[in-house]
Amino acid sequence: MKPQHQAPEANPKARIGHRIEQALRRALAAGEAPGHPPRLAAAMRHAVFPGGARIRPQLALSVALACGDGDPLLADAAAAAIELLHCASLVHDDLPCFDAALTRRGVETVHVAYGERLAVLAGDALIVLAFQSLAAAATHAPQRLPVLLGIVARSVGMPLGIVAGQAWECEPRVSLAEYQRAKTGALFAAATELGAEAAGQPGVPWRDFGQRLGQAYQVADDIRDVASEPGALGKPVGQDQALCRPSAAADLGLLGAMAHFRTLLASAVAAIPGCRGAPALRALVRAEADRLLPSAITAEIARLAA
Repeated sequence: MKPQHQAPEANPKARIGHRIEQALRRALAAGEAPGHPPRLAAAMRHAVFPGGARIRPQLALSVALACGDGDPLLADAAAAAIELLHCASLVHDDLPCFDAALTRRGVETVHVAYGERLAVLAGDALIVLAFQSLAAAATHAPQRLPVLLGIVARSVGMPLGIVAGQAWECEPRVSLAEYQRAKTGALFAAATELGAEAAGQPGVPWRDFGQRLGQAYQVADDIRDVASEPGALGKPVGQDQALCRPSAAADLGLLGAMAHFRTLLASAVAAIPGCRGAPALRALVRAEADRLLPSAITAEIARLAA
């Protein structure tokens, strides 16, 4: 008779999750040396814990494993760096000057809990900490650091990183594809590239997989912003329409956005480079698709369209 549940140590997803949480705790602890501002440290921890789905660091470690996981400590640091950058972007995204969101991941946003000034500083500090953590983990292989830092920097800044993605919301006109590619796709592409590079393999062949998966993730987020309940999403809904943000659901309609989501997922799966870990990565993509758009949402959209 087969056991109903795997022990955590026998569950690959649980092992990856444990590695991510440990790496994040190490990174934050490194920034809390004697003399640090305690409320800033608390605001940073509030931004990172409890986590969301952690799909970006999961993706980085899954690619590292698919490529042989030749340097686990460096892979863990790369995964942590990606999540720290993501958390920083959420802190800034939630600020009154952007979304003025009150909740995130089911708890108060950082600016609600700690004030706007500390929220700005916490987001900035998390960005810097991502670079610090990655650099500290690469001291045994300094020749690899320029490539790793270059990937991270490209995913954050101009012209195509997450800062550029946020800035598109301030422009009078924007291409939906460019917006999605920068705001969400850039960090997913960095996750896949970093995972491969941390394992000692070229990252460029993995970029397209991450970019396409990130765009699919953003389309799903657009759909959920229209079709989900706030309690299920862990943040306010209806924000895209209220803030006049680019949205696949608004541009394509819910059914069109769902079709686009499925197309992007299929293209992401097709873009996975050939490797021993490809089946596990395809399984991760399928599981994430089910989590992003569960059957209850897709059934409700189909009912409304009927």
